[in-house]
Amino acid sequence: MAVYKITVATGSDLAAGTFNNIFIILVGEHGESEKHQIARHWSHFLPGSVTEFDINVEKDLGELLLVQLNMECYLNFFLDDWFCQYVNVTSPSGQLYQFPFYQWISKPGSVEVPEGKGVIITGSTSPILLRQRKAELEMNRETYKWKVYAEGVPRCIDIEDDGVFKLPPNDQYSLLKEMSFGYNLLSIGFGTMLKGFMFNKDSWHNLEDIKLLSTLRQSQKSGLVSEIWKEDSFFGSQYLNGVNPSLIKKCFKIPENFSVVDEMVASSLGPSTNLETELQNGHIFLADYKILENIPTNTINGKQQYIAAPMCLLWKNPQDQLVPIAIQLSQTPGEHTPVFLPSDSEFDWLLAKIWVRNSEFQVHQIDSHLLRTHLLAEVFSTATTRQLPMGHPLYKLIIPHFRYTLEINVLGRKQLLAPSGHFEKAWVFGDGGIPLLLKRAMEGVTFHNLCLPDNIVSRGMESIPNYLYRDDGMKIWLAVESFVSNIVNYYYYSDVMVKEDPELQAWVAEIFKEGFLQNCSSEVPSSLESIASLIKYLTMVIFTCSAQHAAVNSGQFDMYSWMPNGPTTMKSPPPTAKGATMEAILKTLPDVNTTALGLIFMWTVSNDPLDTRHLGNYPNKYFTEKTPQQAIKEFQDKLTEISKHIKERNKTMDLPYAYLDPSVIENSVSL
Repeated sequence: MAVYKITVATGSDLAAGTFNNIFIILVGEHGESEKHQIARHWSHFLPGSVTEFDINVEKDLGELLLVQLNMECYLNFFLDDWFCQYVNVTSPSGQLYQFPFYQWISKPGSVEVPEGKGVIITGSTSPILLRQRKAELEMNRETYKWKVYAEGVPRCIDIEDDGVFKLPPNDQYSLLKEMSFGYNLLSIGFGTMLKGFMFNKDSWHNLEDIKLLSTLRQSQKSGLVSEIWKEDSFFGSQYLNGVNPSLIKKCFKIPENFSVVDEMVASSLGPSTNLETELQNGHIFLADYKILENIPTNTINGKQQYIAAPMCLLWKNPQDQLVPIAIQLSQTPGEHTPVFLPSDSEFDWLLAKIWVRNSEFQVHQIDSHLLRTHLLAEVFSTATTRQLPMGHPLYKLIIPHFRYTLEINVLGRKQLLAPSGHFEKAWVFGDGGIPLLLKRAMEGVTFHNLCLPDNIVSRGMESIPNYLYRDDGMKIWLAVESFVSNIVNYYYYSDVMVKEDPELQAWVAEIFKEGFLQNCSSEVPSSLESIASLIKYLTMVIFTCSAQHAAVNSGQFDMYSWMPNGPTTMKSPPPTAKGATMEAILKTLPDVNTTALGLIFMWTVSNDPLDTRHLGNYPNKYFTEKTPQQAIKEFQDKLTEISKHIKERNKTMDLPYAYLDPSVIENSVSL
């Protein structure tokens, strides 16, 4: 008779415990045990509990490969979900076997949990493990199915947009996060309703009145933004360290459809240089919003809304400031398309910059934020669950970076993107324009512009000073790359192993098919041929889901809560001649209630609810081997050093940049 010592841990979430009967079967290379019920005790399956017990087996089972967990109703109680963190088993010889799980069991029947060592399928893989992995993936593919959200846009999970509670339990918010998220939303919404802003469909009477709304909630930065938003240096700095820091690019030749000439910008550049010289010196930069041209716009409060597709020319001046020197609000030059300049009247120049900020807001929200982080993260998450079993080392590596992504995306499609959603009520693009803009944006997504080092080089942004997104982002990219390299090199001994890993190749192929729609021009790989290519691919996935999302999400309230710095919509057409007044500006800006809806959105998405896990924080111990655990520790140490450096630097700055501080970056797209 052999005695096995068992430890079973229940999760700490408030709803993690269960009243059900739980049974266990040990599966080894020499056979399996009988089905043993875990003895019932009032404390055994409470949240955070750890239960220890022994089971007797007729013979030694050899190396343990799996444990089977079975859940059945207790008496006439309803079947309730149970979150199992892990099962540990000590064999009669004293060897410890670990079975990390960290999932909900929500249905009666058997769930098989493989032993914790990461396993890549080879010719010598146990038939028992092969059967378990095949069964796991077949079940996952039945649960996680793809559907078309919009033509030319990455596929999404096949869940009704009003059905977050139809998501598998492992992808739903915890009770704590659900309550915290709801509180953040209601607290700001109730305040705006009390003040009457939500029911006021009038135009703003003056800029000072907007402050009455923006001061209902303030961050450390938002109040300062409302004071300096008119300054050209701040306008330019947002292209480097705002919430959309990947749009601007170096300009070596003025586009043919941009009617700016040297004489126009001479007063901005000064007498010692000219436009051609500054172009050759690499000091001229371009922000081009052609993607917005001819996108259908929304109607809000019974009023037609408007959009521009501007081009903005910027100059790095001798003080190393990036400042705008020319703005054209249309892609079509001509008599009715003036080029606005800093030398124009105060209101002409201010209105032109507001139009650019409105365009910037749209491209940021739909392309940089929604498409390149949220929708791609959903693709990565769904493909991972469908193609990588929990025993695969790459599953263990990347699964923390998809935590809660499916729930926030399903919520977003319901509350923001649906015909009656938030965007329809407050954004220039409603249900008709957003899919078209997403499709256009998707045409510009490439593997290289998803990889930060390549992105920076392709835009000519390697050397421009004060580009903190680049500086902080590269530190994080390299830290992630080093971490990934340590994990990959531990499990893959050669390029051949990468090429011959069927689960890995199926995962990459599915992402290419469902996420990038088999677009070969995107240069996104459909297969991987080497360890180096695998490391780069995984680094891109983790960076996209963590640091890149933080860069484009966390500062939204800071930058946009002062509405004129990022209007959600415009209710007058772009000017076709100069001669603007403050009255014209106020008639162009969003109505009072539209501004209030925008403020609610900014506050909600910029304030993390409770139950967050910051970059490198992996409380779920999926890896059981010492080498991967050491790699995690080294990764955490590097992130701590990066965070320390950023905090020290920010102490000396009037407008600190903290969005890529690892201590505030979340592991996943969960908000």
